Amino acid sequence: MLPYGRQSINDADIAAVQEVLSGDWLTTGPYVESFEKQIGELAGVAEPAVSVTSGTAALHVAYAAAEVGPGDEVITTPLTFLATATAAALLGAKIVFADISEDTGNLDPEAAAAEVTASTKVIAGVDYGGHPIDAPALSKVAKDAGAYLLEDAAHSVGGSLNGVPVGSLADITTFSFFPTKNLTTGEGGAVVAKDADVLERARRFKGIGMVREADQLRHPDEGAWWYEMPELGLNYRLNDLQAALGSSQLTRLEQFKTRRQELTDRYNEGLAGIEQLTLPGHRAGAEPVWHLYPLRITDGRRRELFDHLRAQGIGVQVNYIPVYWQPYFADLGYKRGMCPKAEAYYEQEISLPMFPDLADSDVDRVIEIIRTFCGA
Repeated sequence: MLPYGRQSINDADIAAVQEVLSGDWLTTGPYVESFEKQIGELAGVAEPAVSVTSGTAALHVAYAAAEVGPGDEVITTPLTFLATATAAALLGAKIVFADISEDTGNLDPEAAAAEVTASTKVIAGVDYGGHPIDAPALSKVAKDAGAYLLEDAAHSVGGSLNGVPVGSLADITTFSFFPTKNLTTGEGGAVVAKDADVLERARRFKGIGMVREADQLRHPDEGAWWYEMPELGLNYRLNDLQAALGSSQLTRLEQFKTRRQELTDRYNEGLAGIEQLTLPGHRAGAEPVWHLYPLRITDGRRRELFDHLRAQGIGVQVNYIPVYWQPYFADLGYKRGMCPKAEAYYEQEISLPMFPDLADSDVDRVIEIIRTFCGA
């Protein structure tokens, strides 16, 4: 089976992890510190990133750092993985779903603006498939609402919009380093933010809420062993093995990005002009890092095409089931039909294989199977 996504690991990645195993630190050590600095630099922010154990953990940490809690509302897209919504729900927030833009699959700024209330605390956009959100428009919506703009950039580390790197577009940005993402630490994620206080809250939350710095202690004279927990947190610490792998992967991120664009271009060329198909949108000024190739078939035969490709050994996927269709949200009263554009997108979408080591010949095989299915 040709997978729809997979990691790219080379000898340098393996050597980086072996180096950690030969040293003194397996966690909370120098490799984590170095990786956090590198991610902060890539994101174009002043402070190092806060590294965490997963993209889901990054969202949980980010919402906590934004001080989301009961009584707050978080506006987000239903066309995303569950965690964009559930991480805020875990903190007691009400999740408000707004519809998408049909071309990119990203949160529509006008739809988000229509859902703003006095309780809106965060507007969370997702870089669907690797295409950056409309950050200028969403930033205005968030600013007018007195809310944070959070960019869930799980798909788009290394991307940019109008020359501004992903990580500097929103108030808070989260990354994922899952194996199928644009770079991997095995499991892992990170948070970056423009506001130093937000970043400090993020760092504290991912560290179990503990502090040791003398200027933050209520009782600073107890001894060198003393620590305090002024607020709750969780252990979401990335370890040095993962960080070393991430740093090694960063040296090839530009190569990964280039290859993903080449694959996207090849799909676009091979599938162009087929009436039943809609190819991924790409807006002017956006420099995506294509985590997905989200093809849409508009003649109602998505299930048939999906099953046909799977039967031919092509590991396609669907991204994503609208979040509010899930039983948890349905039981809270969320109804199908709330976001018709997102639902239509879901009902048409198939994610084709997309990863840096994918061969041109495999892309051509996928294209030929689809063209034959469509009668093209």
